[in-house]
Amino acid sequence: MAKPHEKLASALSELRKLQRGGRRVFKSSQLERKTREILEQNGWLEPIIKGWLLSRHPDVRPGDTTPWFSAFWEFCARYCDERFKSSWHLSPDISILLQTENFSVPNNIVIYAKQGSQNQIQLPHGVSLFDLKGLAGVVSKDVVKMRGLRVLRLPVALIRATASFFRDYPHEGAAALASLRDPSELLNPLLSGGHSTVAGRLAGALRHVGREDMADEIKQAMTAAGYAISESNPFEQEQHVAFAPAGVPPIVARLRSVWEAMRDDVLAVLPPAPGIVDAATYLKRVEEAYKSDAYHSLSIEGYSVSEDLIARIASGVWNPDEHGKDRKSHDTLAARGYWLAFQKVKDTVAEVLKGTAPGKQARKDHRAWHREMSQPFVMAGAMDAAALAGYRNGPVFIRQSRHTPPRHEVVPEAMDTFFSLLEEEEHAAVRAVLGHWMFVYVHPYSDGNGRMARFLMNVMLASGGYPWRIITLDTRDRYMDALETASIDYDIKPFATFLAEGL
Repeated sequence: MAKPHEKLASALSELRKLQRGGRRVFKSSQLERKTREILEQNGWLEPIIKGWLLSRHPDVRPGDTTPWFSAFWEFCARYCDERFKSSWHLSPDISILLQTENFSVPNNIVIYAKQGSQNQIQLPHGVSLFDLKGLAGVVSKDVVKMRGLRVLRLPVALIRATASFFRDYPHEGAAALASLRDPSELLNPLLSGGHSTVAGRLAGALRHVGREDMADEIKQAMTAAGYAISESNPFEQEQHVAFAPAGVPPIVARLRSVWEAMRDDVLAVLPPAPGIVDAATYLKRVEEAYKSDAYHSLSIEGYSVSEDLIARIASGVWNPDEHGKDRKSHDTLAARGYWLAFQKVKDTVAEVLKGTAPGKQARKDHRAWHREMSQPFVMAGAMDAAALAGYRNGPVFIRQSRHTPPRHEVVPEAMDTFFSLLEEEEHAAVRAVLGHWMFVYVHPYSDGNGRMARFLMNVMLASGGYPWRIITLDTRDRYMDALETASIDYDIKPFATFLAEGL
């Protein structure tokens, strides 16, 4: 008779076969009952709803939402394909959100399906799926697939979106409108469907985001076809959205829109920049902050480090050739990487204090920070050498967050836009607060994003003469909650207030 550990090993082997290609959601019927029970009992599987399972790691703490939210869209695609075959699509509103790179999981997801039955299923952590009957007027060319999800093309989704969409999601709405290259993208379905009311709403929305020519063209074409058009603005009049050139990628327009909307809230909270008095004194204080900064920044990320370890590495008493622990310990490797990166960040600060444009210098240096941070892991064989190549080439998820960073395919243009915003911003406070938040929002690297964001924040603070800001371990929950509020609700005030208290 097989021993318990042998049974578990066999069950894990079966699970691994199902996980090929990165899959994490399975139907219960894909595993034999005994195999399924062994995996559930040992924490490798958890039920989603009857008949569906989620793979996870047994070390995940009770109540941790990360496995669920990181796998939600995979579940949504597989569940809908199983139930509705190819005759379904996500609602227009959610179609727009996903195509403007907002993959945060809403509480309620609406599905339109040929066999929809107005049925609502309750899912883990307060999420629900509601299916409605109806594909009327939607043809195959109106639907595209994105990460396995069937979504309406942006022009079709904009026409079919709820009247409140632009008010509820102004940045995504502005990004979708900015991505349109020609009025015909909207006019063809508007005219063929006789959508005069929607035409008036979209004309008003286009005018609000600075697309005057397209707004006028839509009104004139609809009027010429015999429709009476009454223009209305679906945005809240006070909602600030950045104007973007026609045809820009949605991620570019959305990041610019969010930055523009958040600036005033940051300036209202942070104290005025004191200015740089003496560069040598400032750099000395940065050096003095290292031990405390390293301890708290690494601890926030879950590494178990001590001030003694940090001091040993800072003094050069680190010998991976002679000491096996130094070579193998993730905590030690992380501390060593942090020290190496800190030296590069100090060089960046020194350049900024000389008067170099901070955004431009950060664009030039940030890859070196990350390489130094990762290098000890690569040399020890604990991390693939590809980590030194640059931005991530796959999905990444943030622990205990509903926010899902943008797809890796758009990270290069997102980061180019991000650094352009830093370069264009005149206020050091805005560069520091929005720079930190937007960096973790995009999450350009597979690992180290939080540490990188805090480095970036402090370089930007230095550009205004603000003191080096150490975010302490005892404030971690408030810090993470404030970032989450900014990422999900686009409310930067809690994060700006949190950072201001240390200045």
